[in-house]
Amino acid sequence: MKLYIVATPLGNLGDITLRALEILKSVPLILCEDTRVSQKLLEHFQIKSRLISYHQHSGPAKVGQIISLLEEKGEAALITDAGTPGISDPGNQLIARLIASEVNDWEIISIPGASALTAALSISGLPTDKFLFLGFLPHKKGKETTLKRIAESEETVVFYESTHRIIKTLEKLAEYLDKKRKVIVCRELTKKFETVYRGSINQVLEKLKADVTKGEFVVVVGGKRF
Repeated sequence: MKLYIVATPLGNLGDITLRALEILKSVPLILCEDTRVSQKLLEHFQIKSRLISYHQHSGPAKVGQIISLLEEKGEAALITDAGTPGISDPGNQLIARLIASEVNDWEIISIPGASALTAALSISGLPTDKFLFLGFLPHKKGKETTLKRIAESEETVVFYESTHRIIKTLEKLAEYLDKKRKVIVCRELTKKFETVYRGSINQVLEKLKADVTKGEFVVVVGGKRF
């Protein structure tokens, strides 16, 4: 039995790989985060495979049903709304459960492609031989500790942030961060309104406040050494 972990475009549909299209067309079942979002992708590429929703709010009963369906079909693909499943995404929980299940003949196969993490790092101009990825920062509990960890990091740090919290998070980070540290904020990568803000934490904040702050954000912070 096979589960393909298929990366899908962040925004620009031209970024999908030929192998991803081949797999999505061949499997009988595709697990996705939001069927409405994924249906647009499938319609664009004339893919007829069945969509089933799987996301962070899928309870144990739903996951059990999904695993039974996977065992019945023999193979399936897992996608997310954008990027690579399992990266700051509940897909990793499903993968872990399949690996640990009594049915141990599951092959978990990566179909690599777009990732907001690597896309932002690739244009940051900062060292990427070592970096710290923190996913989405905590909303409240543990956030202060995490911001201090970013400020003390010797390596490049990457994290994701939402539309509603980007300004407040950067303002709070500015309280701990050396004013000379390099900061890059990427908004809406590969999409129509893609924007990259560069500078010190205060310079980036100034640019963001003067611009539209709607969209998905990736923040890259240079380490203390740079």
